[in-house]
Amino acid sequence: MTAHTSGHGLPSGRAPAPARGAAVRGGAVRGSAAAVLRCEARLFLREPASLFWILVFPTALLCVLGAVPSFREPSPDLGGLRVIDLYVPVTVLLALITSGIQSMPPVLSGYRERGVLRRMWTTPVRPGALIGAQVVLHGAAVVLSGVLALAVGRVVFDVPLPRHVPGYLVAFVLAALATLALGGTVAAVGRTTRITQAVGSAVFFPSMFTAGVWLPVSAMPDALQRIVHLTPLGAAARALGEAAGGHWPAWSHLGIMALWAAVLMAAAQRWFTWE
Repeated sequence: MTAHTSGHGLPSGRAPAPARGAAVRGGAVRGSAAAVLRCEARLFLREPASLFWILVFPTALLCVLGAVPSFREPSPDLGGLRVIDLYVPVTVLLALITSGIQSMPPVLSGYRERGVLRRMWTTPVRPGALIGAQVVLHGAAVVLSGVLALAVGRVVFDVPLPRHVPGYLVAFVLAALATLALGGTVAAVGRTTRITQAVGSAVFFPSMFTAGVWLPVSAMPDALQRIVHLTPLGAAARALGEAAGGHWPAWSHLGIMALWAAVLMAAAQRWFTWE
């Protein structure tokens, strides 16, 4: 019997050899990237300090603040809101700052310093798979931390859940992109793990201030608010607060976060070296 052939003279139903080879290589790369993600996830779960500061500390801080009786009372200066109402979005941003600026950059710098990224160029999986795995893991940890803070705020302190859910999600995604891009830039300019940690600490505390950790952005003087709103985390704090109150975040705040994310991503890509 003769096999049915396609227009290319090959048995019908079978792809040309180069196409089959490309498909196999593509599947191998995807499988290897998934393996890298699984490996990095196991390593990430073995870092209790990072897990504590990202997952537990923001909600623990919320509970400490909620234990202050005056913070649970409505304030005319805050438009009838309570201090604890303002701090739920702040704790979400605190998890982002800790993950993106303090936790992730030293990991990337450590891999570069030990030559891991350079050696990965000789394998089917490029170093970008490892960086992508770190972004996915730290992003997932921030999501879990944010859900925990929202749940504790609602159950323990009767803080309403965000009233404008789509706006809250958009603001959160843009805040996450800007913060992780900032962390990538920190890893790019820090040639060693020690330098990265120093640069990260220098960026960490101003970021906490602009996010409203020490003083909610809406409670700052007007002149200071205008300055803080030009920063990615200041704009994020305001956007999350607006969405929590039931309003679509101001386009100016969303635009500032998007602009910072684009600029910082470009800077991280431009300055990051693999060895």
